[in-house]
Amino acid sequence: MIRVAVADDHEIVRRGLRMTILGEDDMEWAGEAANGREAVALARSQRPDVLLLDIQMPEMDGLAAAAQIHTEQPEVNILILTSFDNDAKLYAALKAGVTGYLLKDTPGDGLVAAIRGAAQGIPQLHPEIARKLMGQMAAPATPLDDLTEREREVLTLLAQGNSNKEIGAALFLTEATIKGYVSTLLGKLHVLDRTQAALVAVRYGLVNVDEL
Repeated sequence: MIRVAVADDHEIVRRGLRMTILGEDDMEWAGEAANGREAVALARSQRPDVLLLDIQMPEMDGLAAAAQIHTEQPEVNILILTSFDNDAKLYAALKAGVTGYLLKDTPGDGLVAAIRGAAQGIPQLHPEIARKLMGQMAAPATPLDDLTEREREVLTLLAQGNSNKEIGAALFLTEATIKGYVSTLLGKLHVLDRTQAALVAVRYGLVNVDEL
């Protein structure tokens, strides 16, 4: 049986969640709390498998409660169940060590499925929250990200086998200027010579291998 507890400052929400949980054959009620301090005490005394935890509560908010519970009882899987989907609260919750972050518009079937997953330690995210996180993921950084447009042009021509004089002619710059660009490129790319720089250009798609 999955022992489930609830912490929410609205009695009607607690009642609804209790009815949902008691309607499942593989779940049992492990108690409820009306604020963050009660949630911490409930986790200590009952040690539920899953704790459904609201964020905005009196005396101690859900984020502070989650952090304390995770520190004291890391075996308790905490599912945030809230109406807040802003970035600050989401990242604070994840930092606090919660197992999942759900919104209160989650359907009943989705909620019980999330509880079952959380009981196994499997992270649970509301679809909107998952989309938010995926949309905010930056593309992996590459050594080329630090290069200016001109430096990319020089590296492209260098990788294609051109000499400093030839690169300068193509870009209407002096050979001395190109020599300076090449020196800067080697430093930014953390390579020792032109050959290694050319290989970096190929590896990250700036030029094709047959252009070397």
